[in-house]
Amino acid sequence: MKIVIAPDKFKDSLTGFEFCDAVAEGLQHVFDDVEIVKMPLADGGDGTIDVVRHYIHGEKISITVNDPLFRPISASYLYASENRIAYIEMAEASGLKLLADADRNCMNTTTFGTGELIADALERGAQEIILGIGGSATNDGGMGMANALGYRFKDSFSKELNPVGSNLNKVKSIDASKVHPLLANAKFKIACDVSNPFYGVNGAAKIYAAQKGASEEEIALLDNGLKSFAKVVFDTYNISLQKIQGSGAAGGIGGGAIVFLRGELTSGIDLVKGLARFDEVIANADWVITGEGQLDEQTLSGKTIDGVITSAKKANVPVAALCGSVSISIEQQEGFGLAYVNSIVRRVSTLPEAMASSYTNLVNASYNFAKLIK
Repeated sequence: MKIVIAPDKFKDSLTGFEFCDAVAEGLQHVFDDVEIVKMPLADGGDGTIDVVRHYIHGEKISITVNDPLFRPISASYLYASENRIAYIEMAEASGLKLLADADRNCMNTTTFGTGELIADALERGAQEIILGIGGSATNDGGMGMANALGYRFKDSFSKELNPVGSNLNKVKSIDASKVHPLLANAKFKIACDVSNPFYGVNGAAKIYAAQKGASEEEIALLDNGLKSFAKVVFDTYNISLQKIQGSGAAGGIGGGAIVFLRGELTSGIDLVKGLARFDEVIANADWVITGEGQLDEQTLSGKTIDGVITSAKKANVPVAALCGSVSISIEQQEGFGLAYVNSIVRRVSTLPEAMASSYTNLVNASYNFAKLIK
């Protein structure tokens, strides 16, 4: 029997690697000759960089870049010199996690540091760059990232603008005469799991700017700025950002990546599955065991389990989900395509107690599942 273990993390409790170890331990209490394949996955959120490193065998590169407020900070990315792939998480240089609450205001923040990471990867020889764009502190339409790569954004007097959100509506022209010479040689894939347009009711500013410190008045200014910036982009490149799903991701860097990197937006879990050659590995499996901290009706919104089920269905392999908590109905379970679902919690407990016991509980849940399928 071949069983593939392909989980996301249990947030603040177990990494995907620890999940794999716990499930394998439970299975091995029952099976003597089972083939166990450990394939931790991620969907582009926190912890994705460690999962990607597992598959591309990349080296962690640390350099000094600008944080969202143009302050020097050490930020890291992965680079695999053998296959010239880099994996960059914009949150490492341009993330909300880098700012104190009092400093959070996406009128003043920039993605410049993310562009600096990209430039460094290009200069090391990267020919494929995967960019994760979750957790941003910004709403600059990708202007900062592009500026670090040589693009210049100018006002009506041809004066160069600082690449921050408050200047979006001042941009009247884009100067690409000094763009990084290696940019054209690289292929960019952007991990994007939202479908927000660039501006408007469901756009970058109206949906996300409040959590990045913007007031209601500032949100309106940012939204107008994105609309104005999109017009300049259309006039310059004939690209209509508003018509592209996901262009509003991460303060508009989704759209900026399309224009300035010629990037392709794709789901985070699909990117990670591709790196892991997941569909190949599960082709002759008897079961796939997956899991995440909470299994609910949001699970099929581009999350890891959604990606696992999609691949397993194509391969006609049943999927078991072992999760910290489960709040779906029988009908939803069947609709999801899950053959087996179980919450690993073994007794009445507080959330901290349940999280502290996750490894042991998961070993026991895996043991019981193995007894069932033997």
